[in-house]
Amino acid sequence: MAYDVDDAGGREPRRPGGRGPARGIRGLLTVPLAVVSAVAVTLGIAQPAEAAPQPVKRQPKAKASTAGAAVRAASATGAVPAEIVVAEGDTVSGIAERYGLSTAEVLAHNGLGWSSLIFPGQRLALPGGRAAAAPPARDAIAKHLVVDGDTMSGIADRYGVALGELLRVNGLSRQSLIFPGEAIVLPPDADDRSAGASAPPPITAPPAAEPGATAPADTHLVVDGDTVWDIAARNDVEVAALIAANGLDANATIRAGQRLAIPRPVPVVAVASVSVVLTEEMRTNAQLIVDVGRELGVPDSGIVVALAAAAQESGLKNVRHGDRDSQGLFQQRPSQGWGTVEEVLDPVRAATAFYGGPTNPNPGVTAGLLDIPGWESMSLTEAAQSVQRSAHPDHYAKWEAQAKAWLAELG
Repeated sequence: MAYDVDDAGGREPRRPGGRGPARGIRGLLTVPLAVVSAVAVTLGIAQPAEAAPQPVKRQPKAKASTAGAAVRAASATGAVPAEIVVAEGDTVSGIAERYGLSTAEVLAHNGLGWSSLIFPGQRLALPGGRAAAAPPARDAIAKHLVVDGDTMSGIADRYGVALGELLRVNGLSRQSLIFPGEAIVLPPDADDRSAGASAPPPITAPPAAEPGATAPADTHLVVDGDTVWDIAARNDVEVAALIAANGLDANATIRAGQRLAIPRPVPVVAVASVSVVLTEEMRTNAQLIVDVGRELGVPDSGIVVALAAAAQESGLKNVRHGDRDSQGLFQQRPSQGWGTVEEVLDPVRAATAFYGGPTNPNPGVTAGLLDIPGWESMSLTEAAQSVQRSAHPDHYAKWEAQAKAWLAELG
């Protein structure tokens, strides 16, 4: 076998065909990888994608806006403003973290839910907004972390506060749901009976009802001879509200053994009014809702309900997603009879279905606002909830002032 002398004075086998050894390859091993890659690409040995990977250069973050810088400066000095104006890209959790607050505190203080939307230009109130020099009333806002089995009434009993007050400070109603891991804000005068404990005391489940015991205060078990009018009178509620709360038919048919929900007034919750600058898309959809209402002869109060409902449900955007199969301006669900996916995404049809009445596109299946007896005497929250059946009915109210302003602007 023939040998050649390599660069270091050693011997290498000569390559087949009589050509010398691949001296360049051994020599290249001592050359920086980037140079080797460049040579490989030049000679056609490797494609550019096969060349040595270069480190990814991260783009520097865009400079914060003047408004954002001012907010951070205020946060750095320890001053928490009474309210802030939402900027593009803001989230409730981000705002809460910026000022050392919990997300639950900010949501509760503004009557928002975990699924609520916020918009640039919207004003959010901050709990405990004050200058850092002002002595705090408490070392921190007291909160209770929800665990499995917790109820709002049980939490109220544990801390010695009235259930209504506990619901109010958290922006909740008696129908609201709470979930493990959620932080419940306690009123300032709460008696923290679990202070210093490593974990909150366990909640004992209420004993099972004895046979013949009366149903809970917010439900009624129908017996032979009951009528909707009698039940409404005994529970001091409007017949129309009882019918709407239970989705009864026009004849208010009930049967023995049926359990009826007894609607209770929604607690008055002090929330910051929402102030939103309409984008072009939002303005187009708001105008459509107004125009459909005018064409159907809906009074101004009904159009305000529709605008507030659409603002809460979709942010006045014809979205193609939502909770479960909800879609469109009003988050109507095809599975609940509101129409096909294509139909609920048609904003004119969706608005017509929300208003209902003689032109209801789903007669006998879904009830629009005009199909609800006595809707004119209901609060905006009650009227919107009668149509939408939301899990968070108390969040419509914050849109009332803004919806009235939109109607005045759009005609």
